[in-house]
Amino acid sequence: MFEKILVPVDGSETSWRAMEEARKLATAFNSEMVVVNVIQPYNNAALLVVPLDQATISQGNEELTKIGNSVLETAREKMKDFKGKAEFLLEVGHPSERILSVCKEKACTAIVIGSRGLSGIAEFFLGSVSSKVSQYATVPVLIVK
Repeated sequence: MFEKILVPVDGSETSWRAMEEARKLATAFNSEMVVVNVIQPYNNAALLVVPLDQATISQGNEELTKIGNSVLETAREKMKDFKGKAEFLLEVGHPSERILSVCKEKACTAIVIGSRGLSGIAEFFLGSVSSKVSQYATVPVLIVK
């Protein structure tokens, strides 16, 4: 049933709790895990209010990549005693879209995701990533609070 479990992590407490729940499921069902962090880069279209020059955008995107890699390194550390197979991916794009794409690309059979991430006020206005993932996923989704 749960051959391969996708777990998006963003460094928030709920994402770490989701990863722990996914690990329990993976252990119980002898499943593989795919841990993914999605960074959403700055671009000129996203900066309608405060336009920035290309050098500033590039520097910001490099910082986001460093942060994403740091989150994945923390995930690796938290998973170091996991006996099963685990893959760690850094993706770039819109979080819910990339999560759903990775789920399909990696043939995941379930998604375990935290209910709230680090997106703050944008989440209030645009809807949470977990809501969008659960709405459009074609596999079972477990939302962890």
